[in-house]
Parts: sequence; structure tokens; C-alpha cells
Amino acid sequence: MRIQHIIASTIVLLILAACANVPIESGKVEPITTEERRNRSGGKLFGEEFLTFSPGRDRGAESGGGGGSGIGVNGFLWRASLDAVSFMPLASADPFGGVIISDWYSPPESPDERFKITVFILGTELRSDGIRASVFKQVRGGDGGWNDASVDEGTAIRLEDAILTGARQRRIASAS
Repeated sequence: MRIQHIIASTIVLLILAACANVPIESGKVEPITTEERRNRSGGKLFGEEFLTFSPGRDRGAESGGGGGSGIGVNGFLWRASLDAVSFMPLASADPFGGVIISDWYSPPESPDERFKITVFILGTELRSDGIRASVFKQVRGGDGGWNDASVDEGTAIRLEDAILTGARQRRIASAS
């Protein structure tokens, strides 16, 4: 009995998931073409591009966004972000979700401070609002433990600017 409920629930969820790509405007439901579905989903689940979830090759190439490189976000921003945090050890880097998380890093000149950076790439286009960075700081307390400290608000903005500059330089270099 329980297995039948699980199977029925799974079928209902699959049917609802299949309806996710149907645009609804003012109460009308209109079917979309296969090409529109491919452009929305970023690739095919089955077929010649088996399990390809990156943006469509044509769409990434036309926009000049660098999204056709097999990752889920703008390739120029992704590589520039990795370059910007390359001096720190990485805890996690997800090219499909566009998230880079560094591990804690203590600069040699100030061993009683440590920093951690999180970078979010928000899309497939090379745009100034396509990246967000967060910088966290801790200082060693008198008891030897680490305590959170404030970071200058401009630090994250300067990091985002450095990433954008690197991404623009990579795009210019790839065009020539």
C-alpha cells in the first residue's frame, strides 16, 4: 500500500514538472516549440547532448557571454573569479551553480587575522550585476579562539570590480 502511494506521488510530481515549461499569460496556455524548450532548459536531458545542462551553444555564442563552455554560468566571470581567489585555498567550487567558497586564509603578515570569500556568479551573461562577492573576517581572541570581525564594505566591491575587469580582459582576448 505504501509503495503504491510513493509511485502515485512520483507520477504526479513528474507530470507537474513537465508542465513547468508551459508559459501562462492572462489565463491562456500555449504550447512551446522544441527549440524554445531547448533554449529555456539549456540543453537536452536525453539525446545527442545527454545530460548537458549548460546554456545552448548557439545562445552563448550569439550573446558573446562565454556561456557555451560547458558550465552553467558565464565562463569569463567564472575563470576571472577563480583567478581572483587563487591565493586562497578553496573549500568548494560549483561551476553549474556559480558558487565559489574559499576556506579560511591567514595572510603571512597578520597571522592573527583570517579571511573567507564567497563569490556568486548570477547568470550566463557578462554583466556588472552578474556577480556578488562576500568577504568574512575573523580575529584571534585572547583565549586563542576566532571571533568574527567587521570587514570594510568596499572590500567586496573592490573584489567584484577586479573580477569584472579580469572577465572583460578575457573576453577581449578571446575575440582577437
